[in-house]
Amino acid sequence: MTFVRLHEVGPRDGLQTEKRIIPVAEKVALIDLLGRSGLRDIEIGSFVSPKWVPQMADTPQVMAGIAPVAGVRYAVLVPNLRGWDGFIAARVPGVVYEVAVFVAASEGFSRSNLNCSVAESVERLVPVVAAAQAAGVGLRGYISCVTDCPFDGPVAPDAVAKVAAMVRALAPMPVSLGDTIGKATPETVAAMLDAVLEIAPADQLAGHFHDTGGQALANIETALGKGLRAFDSAVGGLGGCPYAPGAPGNVATEKVLALLHGAGFQTGIDTDVIAEAAALARRMR
Repeated sequence: MTFVRLHEVGPRDGLQTEKRIIPVAEKVALIDLLGRSGLRDIEIGSFVSPKWVPQMADTPQVMAGIAPVAGVRYAVLVPNLRGWDGFIAARVPGVVYEVAVFVAASEGFSRSNLNCSVAESVERLVPVVAAAQAAGVGLRGYISCVTDCPFDGPVAPDAVAKVAAMVRALAPMPVSLGDTIGKATPETVAAMLDAVLEIAPADQLAGHFHDTGGQALANIETALGKGLRAFDSAVGGLGGCPYAPGAPGNVATEKVLALLHGAGFQTGIDTDVIAEAAALARRMR
């Protein structure tokens, strides 16, 4: 059977939009439960400004509180050198981490979210990428708005491919392609992937789909047909992007597992444990 890897983003991308500040103990309980499910990649926090994303201000405490599982990579979002310094100060020896960096495929979203152009946002990542490489920490790139932007409208596939090439020129990192506002369709996903696959192989790409428009599973099927074997999901369907109006609704991990297992793919993930984690995630809202 063909293996598909899931990158669990619920504890970060999911929880970051919750208005109630969730206690560290609850976040740790969710992450530790997910760690027992067979997931190999769990995103646990971010080192962004607490002024803009207060839910993630306790990421250092979360990092200190989890019970790391062998074989699991724990990912954190690091937007700049200040964030990198925060990560270095908080990391726990012996834990395998991955640093995620992010840019947008659209100028409108980049200026709204990062207050700079797309090209400038990529340039800002240079010192973070260099620091991660020097420290031997794995890297992962996120590209937002790969089919539609809340400010600019439809995003051209060639624009996404251009940004993906810029990111991978920094380092040969895998790239997650994000349908940030949930407007992607199988047709727009196929066109976008055809362009991006010209500059990056399928095994270096992941799909990150929101279910806002009810198309996430169909979009995953399209991406599977294009050769992708990695996807982001959030247990219980937690969250979305705080900077993208109308974006709530990461595709639920449990729904993705049902689709993949039903189609004969292998994930190594225990659906019973995920169901328990989904119930816990829903109670955290």
